[in-house]
Amino acid sequence: MRTLAHLFDNNRSWARSISERDPDFFPSLARQQAPRYLWIGCSDSRVPANEIIKLAPGELFVHRNVANVVVHTDLNCLSVLQYAVEVLEVKDVLVVGHYGCGGVRAAYTQATLGLIDNWLRHVEDVHERYRAVFELPGSEREHVDRLCELNVIDQVRNVCQTTIVRSAWRREQALSVHGWIYDVSDGLLRDLDCTVSSDAEIEPACEAAVSHVMDRARQHA
Repeated sequence: MRTLAHLFDNNRSWARSISERDPDFFPSLARQQAPRYLWIGCSDSRVPANEIIKLAPGELFVHRNVANVVVHTDLNCLSVLQYAVEVLEVKDVLVVGHYGCGGVRAAYTQATLGLIDNWLRHVEDVHERYRAVFELPGSEREHVDRLCELNVIDQVRNVCQTTIVRSAWRREQALSVHGWIYDVSDGLLRDLDCTVSSDAEIEPACEAAVSHVMDRARQHA
């Protein structure tokens, strides 16, 4: 007996509706994928990458993990990045966090959740690095939102510092890394003004983006 039958029903309904609108959709999709973008985002079920930026399957390569963290020892993430940059030759890497991220909140409050505490230590490191932001007056929610933003900026830096991206720039491959954040409460993306297109731009772009976060925190203090 098949379990979760309603999900198979949903799948058949979805596939049928797509085929009715575009009979060549699935045959074309099966022949190749040629995405321009790599999305590195959070595993949160409320953040569906393709839907947020209204792209069809095949147009967006995706890697997701809790709190959209990029660690230089994470072979899963690095394998996705390497394949996207060197094989698919994407033009843009989108590092996308979101406000109200449970992983970021857990790191901020130093909650004890088990094995994942080790993973979220990377976000705690971001909190420690920018402690001055969190010394400003503000509610816990505001501080968590600021940490969500700063975490994205730090992960942009981490992506740019990989041998994969630096090698692409050395061979003059057109590649940009962007830091964005998504607001679950209104469905809108926000640009954190952190875009890097060369090795020389890494620190200036990231430092400027951090300064913007600091300025917004002071305005709300």
